[in-house]
Amino acid sequence: CVTGLSIRHVGERFQRSNDTISIYFKEMLVALSSAGFYNEHVCLPLVDDPVPSEILNNPRWFPFFEGAIGAMDDTHIRCSPLKKERDAVRNRK
Repeated sequence: CVTGLSIRHVGERFQRSNDTISIYFKEMLVALSSAGFYNEHVCLPLVDDPVPSEILNNPRWFPFFEGAIGAMDDTHIRCSPLKKERDAVRNRK
C-alpha cells in the first residue's frame, strides 16, 4: 500500500511517470466522487445512530472519530498531514 506518499514516490514504486500517476489519481478521484458511485456506496448515518462498537471501544480511534459523520463503506482512511496543515484538515470529510 502506498497511501500517504507523494506522486513522485508512488511513481517510483510502480515505475510510472509522475504525469501518469497524476492522471490516474484524478480519474479515481472523479470516479469516487461521481453521483453514481456516491449514491450507491455512501450511506450516511442518521443523527441518532449509535457509534459503532469497533470505534467506541478502541482508544486508537474513538478520540479522533468522536462526533464523526461517517465513512465510505465503513472504512476509515488514515492520513498524515504536516503539522502546520493539521488544523486545516481536522474534522473534514
